[in-house]
Amino acid sequence: MSRRRWATSPVALATAGAVALAVHSVVNARRLRRPPAHPPVADVRVSVLLPVRDEEQRVEPCLRALLAQRGVPAYEIVVLDDGSTDRTADVVRRVAGGDPRVRLVAGGPLPAGWLGKPHACQQAADAADPSSDVVIFVDADVVLAPDAVAAALAVLDESGLDLISPYPRQVADSPAERLVQPLLQWSWLTTLPLGLAERSPKPSLTAANGQFLVVRRTAYDAAGGHAAVRDDVLEDIGLLRAVKRSGGRGVVTDGSTLAECHMYGSWAELRDGYGKSLWAAFGSPAGAVATVGALSLLYVLPAVAALRGSRLGLLGYAAGVTSRVVAARASGGRAWPDALAHPASILVFGYLTARSWRGRRRGTLTWKGRTVV
Repeated sequence: MSRRRWATSPVALATAGAVALAVHSVVNARRLRRPPAHPPVADVRVSVLLPVRDEEQRVEPCLRALLAQRGVPAYEIVVLDDGSTDRTADVVRRVAGGDPRVRLVAGGPLPAGWLGKPHACQQAADAADPSSDVVIFVDADVVLAPDAVAAALAVLDESGLDLISPYPRQVADSPAERLVQPLLQWSWLTTLPLGLAERSPKPSLTAANGQFLVVRRTAYDAAGGHAAVRDDVLEDIGLLRAVKRSGGRGVVTDGSTLAECHMYGSWAELRDGYGKSLWAAFGSPAGAVATVGALSLLYVLPAVAALRGSRLGLLGYAAGVTSRVVAARASGGRAWPDALAHPASILVFGYLTARSWRGRRRGTLTWKGRTVV
């Protein structure tokens, strides 16, 4: 093959892109803000907000971990029961055991124009102590380390940011989870320039995870709270964008030593969980096709070429595996042998994206008994 044809071949272009993104993942991993191992005692008032809906099987370890937090003297926990039909409220009362730091609040009916998660978060924020300096949103499937809140507050204070999203370590046990879940951290560690995202007000330079969000109360209120993202399926990213629009700054940070989250327990849960929201990540069907197509070009094509004996394809495949390993090491995930299946992960991601858009078009998407409109 001539040098000109080599430089313009799809495999060469894909390999060049995969190598560039692997290098970028290394840069990001070094730049990622990390919490202190021994945080100081927090000198701010904190409200931890825990929205729950039918979380009978998950809320106990989450709440026990919240009650075991150290180094946060001025601390309350507001549990917002968003119309649970199981024994979630009973479990909360039993675990709280009369602890004055815990308040269980019954949520109201879902108003028109709101999605369930933003409405629950907004109600929890409204019920929180108005004198709190910082509000922290935690999902019921998250378990915090004993110093997690104090360490997150230390990062918020040291950085001078208005919102940080300490990304929990994602627990992945089943083959399906191990294929798909690592893409969460890998996606932003590989593609989002963290230094620029931290400084820039551009909404496109945003990544966040609502599993564990730490935001100054003044910034939350200035952004309009969750009312500003009332109909946003990806309300966590939407909230950070709202904070940026109101003049604040925020970024995703390392939370792998602070929290862990086991999102899904089966392929059906994973499929439906991604189905409800994945369509919203791309803006349009064309955006979804472009994104999945680009990922397939970068990470599937080189692997196919490598199987056919292409050394260039092997280099591209190795670059994709490298970026997965870097992301796993930076976020507390499993690197080997999972990273070797990166092309398969991209294919499964493409299937989930197509399925999500199909459900969106047909109006069949639901989550926790509610239709996603």
